[in-house]
Amino acid sequence: MKTAFVGKGGSGKTTLAALFARHLASDGSPPDLLAIDADINQHLAVALGADPDQGAALPALGDHLDVIKDHLRGDNPRIASAAAMLKTTPPGAGSRLIQVGADNSLYDRLVRRVGGVRLAVTGPFAEDDLGVACYHSKVGAVELLLNHLVDGPGEYVVVDMTAGADSFASGLFTRFDLTFLVCEPTVRSVGVYRQYTGYARDHGVRVAVVGNKVEDAGDVAFLREQVGEDLLCWIGRSAFVKAAEHGRHLPIGDLEAANAAALGTMRAALDGCEKDWARYAAQAADFHARNAAAWGNARAGTDLTAQIDPDFVLRPAATVAAH
Repeated sequence: MKTAFVGKGGSGKTTLAALFARHLASDGSPPDLLAIDADINQHLAVALGADPDQGAALPALGDHLDVIKDHLRGDNPRIASAAAMLKTTPPGAGSRLIQVGADNSLYDRLVRRVGGVRLAVTGPFAEDDLGVACYHSKVGAVELLLNHLVDGPGEYVVVDMTAGADSFASGLFTRFDLTFLVCEPTVRSVGVYRQYTGYARDHGVRVAVVGNKVEDAGDVAFLREQVGEDLLCWIGRSAFVKAAEHGRHLPIGDLEAANAAALGTMRAALDGCEKDWARYAAQAADFHARNAAAWGNARAGTDLTAQIDPDFVLRPAATVAAH
């Protein structure tokens, strides 16, 4: 399953993404888990237990976009070159696919283990990007990876997304089986929920609300009143989380029982989602066609919708190259 964490800036989505990833990894199957930091602020590594210097030294997906494209292109005859690939280019016959738990050359180059979790990071703005580059050009590396990534039973991808509705600047928001929207019991946080779900529902994106920084029954009642049945569970104020914010990362088993139960509820909701590979492929093709028409065709000087393989559907049974 693939899941994303979204919400208002400061709502705690990165903290919850890290908690959830650590929760999934704690059952002894970390090779079947991949976490990705697609937030412009790049805090997931530290939330997983890295010190700031370690986090800053991680290889950035956004800096290796050409390498990623060349790897994923494989022998796909519809793609003339890596340079012809957009962030939305979908896989087809001959593309090199990636398995969540299988080692490959991209993992060797771009993925590191942090706090017991495999982690890839989009990377921050570089000096040359300031004032001239859009962050979505970097996040495009994540969209390409997810378009070519096969997740099978018992395998998870956890993505920490950009704050607010900024995720809708690309088709990345459709790449998940379930999106966890982290919502504080505040009017502003609920406002982001309404904006996000207003866009998401039009595309059939599943959203579950996870309350955060909940202190009492009044906070729960407020969230229920505002988001209704979308409220899945909530995380209360946590000494465990506070210790992590002070740089002390305790074993995940020390998390408060009620908060650990909430993580279990989230996992059950994610596991309960029905996988629809055909829809996944159709959405990828749709957003690729949109990007090709909007700017890609003009840049490439050719019709990039020809990259769409109408007979190809990503699924666990798909052939995955071993390197």
